[in-house]
Amino acid sequence: MRELSLNVMDVAQNSVRAKADIVKITVIESDKDDMLSITIEDDGCGMTEEQVNQVIDPFFTTRTTRKVGLGIPLFKLSAEQTGGSFDIKSKLNEGTTTKASYVKSHVDMTPLGDINSTIEILIRCNPDIDFVFTHTTDKGSFTLDTRELKEVLGDVSLDTPDVLEWIKQYLEEQTQIILGGV
Repeated sequence: MRELSLNVMDVAQNSVRAKADIVKITVIESDKDDMLSITIEDDGCGMTEEQVNQVIDPFFTTRTTRKVGLGIPLFKLSAEQTGGSFDIKSKLNEGTTTKASYVKSHVDMTPLGDINSTIEILIRCNPDIDFVFTHTTDKGSFTLDTRELKEVLGDVSLDTPDVLEWIKQYLEEQTQIILGGV
């Protein structure tokens, strides 16, 4: 994939298909430590140990609409080709955690891309699922937790245009702050 945010979208969609109630996406970037780490954690149906072992195989998928599943194998490859690491842990009926770590300065490092748009799309398309997005850099950190938004909004759905616009602006403003732009 051309940017890591697309890998995040793919893995988060797996969480949605696994009937997760909450999906936590954590991005940690450090120029000081020359690392980028992406963790996607859910409370979905989870996988058996056998499925966890198979999921990194591009010719394994639980989907019936196609015979290959490239999302996890490409995510794994993108991390390992930079000298980073990849780990997936899952427990049946409890959920799955996927973590990819990267060496940022490596010549094969794929750009993070537009992670904010990925988060917006996930919320827009899945307003009933809770998302907790945390983005941390050497200059700071912020979290967007849809559970908090739902508490404030009451009966107003997260996928209404005004709410989505607020989410977009919040993500942009907070990202500028932690990247040192404001």
